[in-house]
Amino acid sequence: MEDWTTIRTLKKHNPDISNREIGRLIGGISHNTVKNALTNEGAPVYKRTEVCNPELAKFVDYIEERLTKKNLKGSRILIEIQSKGYKGSKSAFYRYLSKLEHSRVRTFQPYETEAGEQAQFDWSHYTITIKGELTKVYVYSYLLGYSRHRIYESSLSQTLGSVFEALENSILETGGVCQRVQTDNAGCFIIDASRDNFKWNPRYLNLCGHYGFKPTRSLPKHPWSKGKVERPFDYLEEHFIKGNEFDSYDDFYRRLKIFQDEVNSKVHHTTKRKPTEMYLEELPSLASLPDNRFVDIKEEVRKVTADCLVSFQGNRYSVPHFFATKEVWLKVSQGCRLLIYSSQNKLIAEHNLSVKKGGIFMKQEHYKNHVIERGNWDRLSQTFLAVFTDLCWYLDKLKVQKRINPHYHLTQIIELMKYYDNADMRKAFEVSDSYNIYSYTFVEGYLQKHSKVEEIPPSPIDSKVLQKINSISIKRDLNEYKFPGLQLNSKSEYEVYK
Repeated sequence: MEDWTTIRTLKKHNPDISNREIGRLIGGISHNTVKNALTNEGAPVYKRTEVCNPELAKFVDYIEERLTKKNLKGSRILIEIQSKGYKGSKSAFYRYLSKLEHSRVRTFQPYETEAGEQAQFDWSHYTITIKGELTKVYVYSYLLGYSRHRIYESSLSQTLGSVFEALENSILETGGVCQRVQTDNAGCFIIDASRDNFKWNPRYLNLCGHYGFKPTRSLPKHPWSKGKVERPFDYLEEHFIKGNEFDSYDDFYRRLKIFQDEVNSKVHHTTKRKPTEMYLEELPSLASLPDNRFVDIKEEVRKVTADCLVSFQGNRYSVPHFFATKEVWLKVSQGCRLLIYSSQNKLIAEHNLSVKKGGIFMKQEHYKNHVIERGNWDRLSQTFLAVFTDLCWYLDKLKVQKRINPHYHLTQIIELMKYYDNADMRKAFEVSDSYNIYSYTFVEGYLQKHSKVEEIPPSPIDSKVLQKINSISIKRDLNEYKFPGLQLNSKSEYEVYK
């Protein structure tokens, strides 16, 4: 390389110098080498002559055909050529196969969709910091193919319900439905992704039918068919996820939506326009939304108890008292919230899911104007709180769990307070809370086993009353025990009669 540069430099500055003289000045190279250096515009590059392994030479066409047309794996091709007489090494075969695979350039033709024609949906997981702790979240992206307007949704889970909720929320936020939605081959969309036995997930088809869009998928190993939605995940990670910490999951979701608005307001590098502007053009082409949200037949159904609570994953959550003893739908939102819907698919209650088990989570507005608000409950509560001022929570849970007769249980508990020590009573209330049982019988049973009844000293007896008692004769005549028509004259006769 250096000699080539030197030769051309000498010739340029000394046009009359001969090739032999240049060769002598450089170090005795031949004049033909100097001539070739002046003739060739590019620097000389050493190229090794490739020699095909003689054992592989007779199988070259077969290997290329099995690799390119049949798309078989190298391990299978190796077995096949060994059965046909290949005696070479595995390393020689895989070196040759690697060269063939690198020479196969996969190309594709980009295409643009019309307004309202297509949307793409995908998701990716990230590890973020919430209050100093690493937390795994899933970010879902829904992108309109024409305008590049995108919607970000997130969840703490990747269940089928979470995926459907993110897709549904995205469709609702865009304000309309595209003709088709492009997805990958995840199990929540497709049961069998093979070409011969391809089958959509029936539950996903129900969602498609509810909103009226056609499901389409990207073939396996064809990421470019939905590259519009996949590429933005790198941008999301570099410009939002990295280096940020969040106070809570709600804080993460709020800031994610702010980032979404910022991205939609920037000029897109392909369309050279802002997605927000093109979205306004695409919106009239979107189909109208249905009146109600989608409710999957596999979502959980619960019957509300008489105390206005529903059970879910070891805890109990309140609903408005109008729905007592009725059936409701339960749906987990974003992996951290419990949404409760009526049989008419209307949202009636929302609770934050608890990680711990055995808890009761109530909202006072669910019991407003209920019948248990009336009666002498207030008077009994004041008596109880006069001794246990910090146990309002126990009264609330007793009131909810024993909706029909809370007054009875509280009355009996107040009666127990007359005979047991306050410390033992308090311990009984704490244990009942750990077992999620709030009743008079539980408190009484605990006290009988783990505490002693306060001994009440007997009242002194007046000596005059005692003398009067001693002067009374307690002997009776046997005739007082006679039966009709029978008279007993002695004790012996009584014994005979017996």
